[in-house]
Amino acid sequence: MKSVKKESAKKETKELENFTAFVPLSSRTKEEVQGLLNKTRMPSHVALIMDGNGRWAKQRGFSRIFGHKNAVKAVREAIEGCVEMGIKYLTLYTFSTENWQRPEDEINGLMQLLVSTLRSEVKELSEKGVRLGAIGELESLPDKCQIQLDESIAKTAHNDRLVLTLALSYSGRTEMKTAIQKIAQKVEQGEIKSNQIDEDLIAKHLYTASIPDPELLIRTSGEMRISNFLLWQVAYSELAFLDVLWPDFRKIHLFETLLNYQNRERRFGKTSEQI
Repeated sequence: MKSVKKESAKKETKELENFTAFVPLSSRTKEEVQGLLNKTRMPSHVALIMDGNGRWAKQRGFSRIFGHKNAVKAVREAIEGCVEMGIKYLTLYTFSTENWQRPEDEINGLMQLLVSTLRSEVKELSEKGVRLGAIGELESLPDKCQIQLDESIAKTAHNDRLVLTLALSYSGRTEMKTAIQKIAQKVEQGEIKSNQIDEDLIAKHLYTASIPDPELLIRTSGEMRISNFLLWQVAYSELAFLDVLWPDFRKIHLFETLLNYQNRERRFGKTSEQI
């Protein structure tokens, strides 16, 4: 049984090297789309729900973890694209609290992949000027993940070109509940009065207190939901749902979505004439 699993793993590793998946959104090239973008009108913060790894692997007859492994390239593309466009913040929905319900072998594989990817990518992240951060119930991650995460965050702490935030063991509802509990405790202790509670105060008690709300939320795989991700923060975000599985995501998909974003009119409740 073990030998069969080893052979399967070898096959997946070999296939991983052979796949150069690419699904463009239009007939335009990456360079053509890039030339249409206005760098002065970029969102400062893009949030990404990276969905479709399991389906991508299943379509090719492989295990779900194979899809997760092949998604690392897509993460690199998203990071590089944001750096090239001057976007300052990128938040990736990496692992939700609901994901703990998945099969044990998949969870173990994801945790191993997190550690190995952080270890192998941290030097390149630093060279690109990327500062790493993390939000979520990080204490629930395995010790090896917490240790590697802390090391990678420390090694990139001096960078300021792009803030890359990984949402790990993350739940938007839990984030809001925790913020409310902290504020309630301060009211009980007399540090603040209940009539002082406003949106700014709540925002300061969220995991994302140090970064701006995302102007653009992208979800891949064709699913159209936000899955408990940044529930407070995406109140005024533009939403983009791409019919591309996450391992197939490339810069062209990011650039096309940014172009679409720049062609939208963000009214915040006003009329077009008022803007």
